[in-house]
Amino acid sequence: MATVAVGTKIRRSAIHDEHGGNRRKGISRPKSGSYLFLFSNPERGHEYGYYDGWGDDGCYHYSGEGRRGDQQMTGGNRDILEHQQQKRSLELFRSATKGVVTRLGEFALDEEEPHYTTDAPGTDGVLRTVIMFRLRPVDKKAPKPGGTSVPSPASSSKVEDVEVEQHNVEHMAVSSSGTSRQSERREAKLVQAYRHYLQAQGHTVTRKKIVPEGEVQALYTDLYDATDKLLVEAKATVTREAIRMAIGQLFDYRRHLSPRPEIALLLPAKPRPDLLRLCHAAEVAAQVIWPDGDTYVKSRPQGSML
Repeated sequence: MATVAVGTKIRRSAIHDEHGGNRRKGISRPKSGSYLFLFSNPERGHEYGYYDGWGDDGCYHYSGEGRRGDQQMTGGNRDILEHQQQKRSLELFRSATKGVVTRLGEFALDEEEPHYTTDAPGTDGVLRTVIMFRLRPVDKKAPKPGGTSVPSPASSSKVEDVEVEQHNVEHMAVSSSGTSRQSERREAKLVQAYRHYLQAQGHTVTRKKIVPEGEVQALYTDLYDATDKLLVEAKATVTREAIRMAIGQLFDYRRHLSPRPEIALLLPAKPRPDLLRLCHAAEVAAQVIWPDGDTYVKSRPQGSML
């Protein structure tokens, strides 16, 4: 689009009036011509399940289309992947004001890693697999990376200690349901109470932030008792669903930690017998922990109480 300079603001309708293509979709493929138009709105895209922006790798990370459910390499997503075979240049525009976009220029898929997948919520609040395209500027006058940014996949696994007070979640948005928020508050209260109990015993307590190799999103443990080398995952309820989830999280976290810690499940009350057996059968060792007045009960696989 040599007639529209990089950085120029233009009404989106004018682009379609001249070249055609879908006027509403983020990925617009005119029936004829040599362009594939990509429209990005990093400031508001998350409302529609999209998370675009410049990465620290110099690429523009562009979310594939599909607002709900796992995104597939079909439709507009396939058009981006095959833009060179289709002999179409990728023209990227960023929203400026209502109905007006700024031309960022011509881009092309990164040759080494054209796309990757990550987890992000859709418009229904449910986590799903999202395709993220890595677009490299072709125009010499393309704007320098800046503004809304997105993390790039980690080149190697990274683990660091963070303060327990930091309330981080492992996904890009939190469901707006009142039930979800209430559960989070109960879980946070349970974690803080056990943290204060451990610290009163002279223990050093932190959290672990884990970014696995090739991943974008960080994992955050609930508690790490550095004194006992014990990794603790808390749940606000003693339902089977919650306990199953906690067991999976603990095994996911532990494989990234060295030396390998013991793992424990922190619950608001004693689980019913079969769920306690589930925890011990899954080697959620050495402890399942729940409050009992001013102290805590710790159940080992053999059923002994500490």
